[in-house]
Amino acid sequence: MENYKKSKIVEKPSPLPFTNLPSDIIEMKVKDGSKIRNLMGYAISKMESDSVRQILFTGSGKAISKTITCVEIMKRRLTGLHQITKVLFKQTEEIWEPIVPEAGLDTLTVKRNIPAICILLSKDALDSQEPGYQAPGSFDAFWIETLKAESQGQIKRKQGGGRGAGRTGKHPRSVGGRGESYKKP
Repeated sequence: MENYKKSKIVEKPSPLPFTNLPSDIIEMKVKDGSKIRNLMGYAISKMESDSVRQILFTGSGKAISKTITCVEIMKRRLTGLHQITKVLFKQTEEIWEPIVPEAGLDTLTVKRNIPAICILLSKDALDSQEPGYQAPGSFDAFWIETLKAESQGQIKRKQGGGRGAGRTGKHPRSVGGRGESYKKP
């Protein structure tokens, strides 16, 4: 590939995985370089108005984690939001052209399937039988259970007494036990 340079990337259009969306729905296209502060400022101000009932967050590739972060921030700020998450692949084509056209090399086209995520947030109830559905407040129940399990686990761990290495730890300075100290030769 040292004889080629990437000339352009073409993203193949793919339909949204949701049906029956309103034509005026706000779609937040999260990119890898997007600033969360800017995205959330716009999205929250729109969702706080009574006229907007749904918002769609989409992201692909490296922007997937940022998309999920935006949705989680939105759900914390505006309680009572229903969520449906869809995971899919978007196809892109990279076109590579030879650096030296006289070398007789052909133009290369590389097709890639990039993971993508679409998350629909709604103030109104959505179909709870739809795969990927999350009811409002369902994450609170999960975290309460997790914290209960953790606190019980911490009590058991505290009874263990530390790193579990016994009297002579794995640390190089704990050579002979509690009474002796490590001296450099």
